Amino acid sequence: MLDYINAPGRIYDIQGYAVHDGPGIRTTVYTKGCPLRCLWCHSPESQRRDFELGYLPVKCLGADICEDDCIKACPEGAISRDKPVPAPDGSGDIQKIIIDRAKCTGCMKCAEACICEALYTAGWDTTVDEVYNRVMKDVSFFADGGGITISGGEAMAQFDFTLNLAKRLKDSGIHICLDTTGFAPTAHFEEIMPYIDLFLYDIKHMDPIMHKKLTGTDNEIILKNARFLAEHGAALQIRFPIIPRLNDQETNIRKTAEFCASLGESVKLVQLLPYHKAGRSKYDRLGWHYRLRRVEPPDEDFMQKTLELFQGMGLNAQIH
Repeated sequence: MLDYINAPGRIYDIQGYAVHDGPGIRTTVYTKGCPLRCLWCHSPESQRRDFELGYLPVKCLGADICEDDCIKACPEGAISRDKPVPAPDGSGDIQKIIIDRAKCTGCMKCAEACICEALYTAGWDTTVDEVYNRVMKDVSFFADGGGITISGGEAMAQFDFTLNLAKRLKDSGIHICLDTTGFAPTAHFEEIMPYIDLFLYDIKHMDPIMHKKLTGTDNEIILKNARFLAEHGAALQIRFPIIPRLNDQETNIRKTAEFCASLGESVKLVQLLPYHKAGRSKYDRLGWHYRLRRVEPPDEDFMQKTLELFQGMGLNAQIH
């Protein structure tokens, strides 16, 4: 057995039967915390390392039903009854709750008191062994070439946990993907590389100034790490999100394709990811403002032309 440490980690989800996080049927472990702040992020709960309070109004039965348990539980007075609304079954009005996010300190006492789980904690602490025991329950689904994907947030931001989880899984012969923004020390990629079968690697913008405007970080280390992995024979599956008006300019698309082609045979696939709206409701749950509400997905003709450009450079590319 490979030597590993039962390192602690903080995650926000484990999803079985995942078919978009690498080849085959996979189980994906989502770590919490990311150094990037992409404007289009569809998993805002992944960004902050801290626990966060989420609220799903559709699950709230009404403060009168639970006798204000969540309101009473909040020591800061951050929760109160909202305006009455008609009950879905037509039985009268109900009063759901409203959260004053400015007063909330994240103690999560309201979530503990919520009997219908409308209030919930985003994130929980775990260990390598706990995650290993959970994901190994899905091993029968991996026969078609699937496996485990360690994702985020940015999994490399919890390097000790991610490295030791990869070691623990590698010893079981399971195919391992690491989904990464590439924003981490090169030495960390060098250390974890022997335990990863495929890197799902994001390229968001080629221009460093625009990259910082769109994600909050420079892209120098990201491009450097992609070159490092390619030069050392790692398998890469490049992911290029296409966001109208933000990174869909022809110059950027062409430079991205040229960069992918420059990485040579290490690039097994380039996935073109058209912007979608699926994550917008998650911002409401956390009380965040979503800044791209007026952005619409790119049309099919544009995506097809982009695909042809990548394929024309000899890349194995697909619209995902």
